[in-house]
Parts: sequence; structure tokens; C-alpha cells
Amino acid sequence: MAKMCEICGKKPMVGSNISHAHNVTKRRFEPNLQRVRTVRGGRVVKMMVCTSCIRSGQVVKAP
Repeated sequence: MAKMCEICGKKPMVGSNISHAHNVTKRRFEPNLQRVRTVRGGRVVKMMVCTSCIRSGQVVKAP
């Protein structure tokens, strides 16, 4: 399963850990994904959605 938001398409980003001695190693910034029961097309579906989409109201939660 891809670590990707099903609404906005947000994916992991790549960056660097930089120590005090300026040693640089690669790291990943993962999106904050949550499994949410949503209403889509009149049906209840489980989706992996980032928290920014949930807070902005792009997701209608199922009762």
C-alpha cells in the first residue's frame, strides 16, 4: 500500500538529517495519514487520508 493521500496525493518527501558535525544522511518525511470511514458516492468507503484534508473539510466522515 502506497503511503499517499487518496484525496490530495500527498506522498513522502526526501530530505536530510544534519548532525552538529554536519554529517548528512538521507531521511523521509512521511505524510500524516489516517484510515477514515468516508461517504463517497452514497457509499461508505475506508480511505487513507492526510490530516490536512480531514481538517479542511474535504472528507465527509461516515456516521
